[in-house]
Amino acid sequence: MLLQNKKVLITAGPTQEPIDPVRYISNHSTGKMGYALAAVCLEEGADVVLVSGPVSLTLSHPRLKIIRITTALEMLEESKKYFSQSDIAVFTAAVADYRPEFVADQKIKKNDDHFAIHMVKNPDIAKEFGMQKKSGQLSVGFALETNDEETNALKKLQSKNLDLVILNSMQDDKATFGYNTNKISIFSRTKARQDYPLKEKHLVAFDIVAQISALLPVPVL
Repeated sequence: MLLQNKKVLITAGPTQEPIDPVRYISNHSTGKMGYALAAVCLEEGADVVLVSGPVSLTLSHPRLKIIRITTALEMLEESKKYFSQSDIAVFTAAVADYRPEFVADQKIKKNDDHFAIHMVKNPDIAKEFGMQKKSGQLSVGFALETNDEETNALKKLQSKNLDLVILNSMQDDKATFGYNTNKISIFSRTKARQDYPLKEKHLVAFDIVAQISALLPVPVL
């Protein structure tokens, strides 16, 4: 097994940033890639903590702990509880970059022709943990891009102190939110790029796990 006895932290799905009690800002992430990664990590012998935004997916396993959150701040706080003891952290979640500065405690009425929300930046979860990463820990990030894909992926690799970046492009058909398939490229710290064809997300997850396992230290016998 590729990840026997390893502890893996995975973030998955979207976050929802509330505007008022009935509205929120989010994105189209379904969590399918993150849940597929969790399933493959379990198959390969890992203990998995899955910090999941709101999704319709389920997963069950004796070595799996699922923590369900709503907002980016909640995802950060829950992940903090497990990151230091994890051998591998995989930041799959599509975390909202911004959140409303103020959340109305009552439903906002449609009174005016124009309505503005002042937004503040959410923490960059992958970057925060990349700065805390200890020797021997591996961190993996995702880059969903619409342009300058390779440049942006390599920038994330460096700025977030990641060991691998998984790139998928909005230009690729059936390879983004909502599909059961994905098409990825993997960038490593050596700048090597590995391209993969369109595959079912479970098979994509195995490709990612194989790349992660190749970076793990060889146990001394």
